[in-house]
Amino acid sequence: MAKSNLIKLVVCILFTVGLGGVSGVVTVHEIPNWYAGLLKPSFNPPNSLFGPVWTILYVLMGISAWLIWKQLPSSARNKALFLFLIQFILNFCWSLIFFGMHQLGWALVELILMWLAILLTIFRFGRFSSMASWLLVPYISWVSFAGLLNAAIWKLNP
Repeated sequence: MAKSNLIKLVVCILFTVGLGGVSGVVTVHEIPNWYAGLLKPSFNPPNSLFGPVWTILYVLMGISAWLIWKQLPSSARNKALFLFLIQFILNFCWSLIFFGMHQLGWALVELILMWLAILLTIFRFGRFSSMASWLLVPYISWVSFAGLLNAAIWKLNP
């Protein structure tokens, strides 16, 4: 692997894991307080599962973005990376809306937009690398589950 590609890989992983960690700061303080007091559905996973799962997903997202970034520069490649950035910003904002602002309904609306942006990113990345697309499948799967969880928590806590 060329040194420049290795640097791009490190940057992508540090970006996704780092920004994910920043949004986790809001989350971690609310879990033992506000979130603990919410009614949750029977399929709610243990809190200890979320950190490791999101870390793995952020690493996979970083690798996926790297596979696109290392492609030859083009307008199409840049649009794909821009779409990745949009879905990532939506990902970041969901934590702020759900955990920071305690807006369960708005968080669900935002999550649906995020899910659509992830799906578009998967399709756009597929034009360049099937591996980059497949690396985002666990992410959209987890976000799909998170959407069900968000909806159930919203319904149980009107």
